[in-house]
Amino acid sequence: MPTRTARTAWNGTLNEGGGQVELTSSGVGTYDVSFPKRAAEDAGGTTSPEELIAAAHSSCFAMQLSAVIAEAGGTPVALQVTADVTLRPDPAGGFRISGIALTVRGEVEGLDEAGFAQAAETAKATCPVSKALTGTEITLDAALD
Repeated sequence: MPTRTARTAWNGTLNEGGGQVELTSSGVGTYDVSFPKRAAEDAGGTTSPEELIAAAHSSCFAMQLSAVIAEAGGTPVALQVTADVTLRPDPAGGFRISGIALTVRGEVEGLDEAGFAQAAETAKATCPVSKALTGTEITLDAALD
C-alpha cells in the first residue's frame, strides 16, 4: 500500500508567522495556514489541520460506508458526508481536538433505515481514519434521504 506525503513550510512565530501546506503526493495544491486564523471562527481563506482532518475523515468514511453497504447487500447511489472537527482549549494546556461529528445522508437501494444506520456505525468503527483518531470522541448522525 502507498504512503502519502504532505509538507509544510512555516516562517515566524506561532502568532505572527504563517505557512503553506503542500499536498505533495498528489500535487493538487498548496494551501496557506495560520494559527490566528486556525483559532478564529472565520478561516479567512486559510486551511487548518482540523479542516484537513475533516476532509480526510469525510472522504475515508464515505469510501468505507459504500463498501459496508455493498457487503450488507445494498447499493449506494449517493452519500453526502460532512465531518465537523472541533478545536478547543485543553485543560492540560494548549489546544486539543475535542470531537468529530460525522453526518451522512444517503440514497441507498436495498437497505432500510435500520440497515443503513447499522452500516454507518460499522463504517465509523472500521474506517482507517476513524481508527487513527481513537481517543477523540466521534459522533454519528446517519439517515436515508
